[in-house]
Amino acid sequence: MGGTEHLTVQREGATLVLTLNRPEAKNALSLPMLVGLYDGWIEADEDDAIRSIVLTGAGGSFCAGMDLKALAGRGMEGEQYRDRLKADPDLHWKAMLRHHRPRKPVIAAVEGYCVAGGTEILQGTDIRVAGASATFGLFEVRRGLFPIGGSTVRLQRQIPRTHALEMLLTGRPYSAEEAAGIGLIGHVVPDGTALDKALAVAEQINACGPLAVEAVKASVYETAELSETDGLAAELRRGWPVFDTADAKEGSRAFTEKRPPVYRRA
Repeated sequence: MGGTEHLTVQREGATLVLTLNRPEAKNALSLPMLVGLYDGWIEADEDDAIRSIVLTGAGGSFCAGMDLKALAGRGMEGEQYRDRLKADPDLHWKAMLRHHRPRKPVIAAVEGYCVAGGTEILQGTDIRVAGASATFGLFEVRRGLFPIGGSTVRLQRQIPRTHALEMLLTGRPYSAEEAAGIGLIGHVVPDGTALDKALAVAEQINACGPLAVEAVKASVYETAELSETDGLAAELRRGWPVFDTADAKEGSRAFTEKRPPVYRRA
């Protein structure tokens, strides 16, 4: 497992847990954090033993966005990682899930601040859980900035446009309850339990056929902007091969034999 000084990596069974770990700065994005995130997504893609990913933050916050001191030209921690950016100038966008979509489901476990770049990363996750006191929002316009992490494109596709535009144009904070009400997050849980809930959801996913899970996720995103006719055709291309797998046969046998299935990604 990888990780950096600002991003910790651990396994919880078949779930890879990535923790933004810069609590003194409310987990504001840093170069070490971005490198760690990118490496975490790649590890999950390449390791078939990993069936789901949970993204969370240390110290009671998820992510307060980009380090504005660094943006203002006053340096950024982790200069030793500069060669990684030179080798892949797109690394930071992949890390923030703007230019990369992991094969495995990504579940966000949010506590505290999830604002600006935090809300932008959130839009790249698949399932979202938040503590009751969590705060969301895209604050960029209040600072004369643009939310270039993908929000002007993605947000209107994930929540009603009127809510997307209000969030983008006012730069105001949103409570967890309000974020759930507009569909930005799926679960609001007591403070301090978002990670527990996210891991519970991950366990439910992990118990399913991994080939089926990955194909379903891919189909949802692939067909999102297609016409119904084209989308249904694409769904068949993704779905039919799953029925020919050993995992599909094992799932059927386990159901009839009333036992837990043992999937082998075959």
